[in-house]
Amino acid sequence: MRGLGLRGPRGWAYRGVRVAAEPGALVAVAGASGSGRTSLLLTLTGRMRPTEGTALVGGLALPRRMAAVRRVSALAHVPGVTDLDPALTVAEHLRERALLQRRFGDSVRGLLRPRRDRARAARQRIDRALDAAGLDPRALPKGPRTAVRDLERVEALRLSVALALVGRPRLLGVDDVDLKLSPDERTEVWELLRSLTEDGTTVVAVCAEAPQDAVVASTDDADENQDETEDADEDEDEEAGDALVETGRS
Repeated sequence: MRGLGLRGPRGWAYRGVRVAAEPGALVAVAGASGSGRTSLLLTLTGRMRPTEGTALVGGLALPRRMAAVRRVSALAHVPGVTDLDPALTVAEHLRERALLQRRFGDSVRGLLRPRRDRARAARQRIDRALDAAGLDPRALPKGPRTAVRDLERVEALRLSVALALVGRPRLLGVDDVDLKLSPDERTEVWELLRSLTEDGTTVVAVCAEAPQDAVVASTDDADENQDETEDADEDEDEEAGDALVETGRS
């Protein structure tokens, strides 16, 4: 099969998508709402199996290595997947994420360390994630005890990103980065996502309009891409895939 595509009960969510990105790239999945943007994001992070085509993510082939891709990727700000609990505070969300990371994300060797060492490592992991996400809980209206319901939109997005970064993913997927944001807020969010790529983390962000410096995977022209894929040279190496997203840290 040629071209990455996903078909659901109501037809094709996306089809014929082609994109190539180097480690530490900012990849924008751009298109109109309902054009399959979130489905493509979930596919590239190993959460949704494509109907046709192949992709390479950090050298891992999709759909064959979906579990391996999930281990090196994380999601933020995805409705129905990473929803924040509006009743919980920022501190409670961070503690919960640290506990989950300690229980399911750490190596066996890490679990065998003394409790004090594990607690210190968890605090350091959270501090690094908050710093990378540009969120200082002490600056919030009620400090770390601020409830999610009281956060501004960009603050909530930064918290979601910080929670995803606790596991130090090589690939970060972020949904709806420009939804209901002012132009200044959109600029702020894109600056945040660019900063995350500086250590080699690849960021894939769903948006309505991509910034000029991003690698763009458009879901609006997927049908045209599929036509081109079907007419392409049959001798092209299919193992290379039609979506190539490299991950890693420089």
